[in-house]
Amino acid sequence: MGSETLSHILKGLGLPEDYGKKRGLPFCGEAKFLVKIGRNPYGKTVYLSPETAKAWKKMEKAALEDGIELLPLSGFRSFRTQAAIIRSKLETGRSLDEIMTANAPPGYSQHHTGRALDICTPDFIVPEKAFDHTPAFQWLENHAGKFGFVMSYPEKNPEGFIYEPWHWYFVPSGGNAYIS
Repeated sequence: MGSETLSHILKGLGLPEDYGKKRGLPFCGEAKFLVKIGRNPYGKTVYLSPETAKAWKKMEKAALEDGIELLPLSGFRSFRTQAAIIRSKLETGRSLDEIMTANAPPGYSQHHTGRALDICTPDFIVPEKAFDHTPAFQWLENHAGKFGFVMSYPEKNPEGFIYEPWHWYFVPSGGNAYIS
């Protein structure tokens, strides 16, 4: 991470160093190895861990064979990128408490691991609750588990995040859900 520590990043956002721990969130380290899986609908390159990328490509192909086009919206995010997302929301006047229901604090986002993937379709390119009314979501509910993906934040999840039907997390067979 260079000279900027996670503690410093959290402090800069107005969050105590133990915020994630007090909230019961597991620490998520930054992935050390990443591969490109393509571009999102906005032209930004999306990266995942190699094992996750392999599972994603298999799942993407299977969905396409069933007539469902899945697109990556967001993959790996560094601690700094997560902080920048939160800062930009703070600059719009949103409260930190409100933001923390939709975004994990730096150090506690599954995106850091390179195993989290926000998924969209060509007709639905925003992360919104209504994604759960798409054929893509129905396909994911029925098939994603076969490829090792789970929806992290269902309604009323214990982590206290909003319902995120677009957010899927790769859990390798026999692997730990959070350690890269």
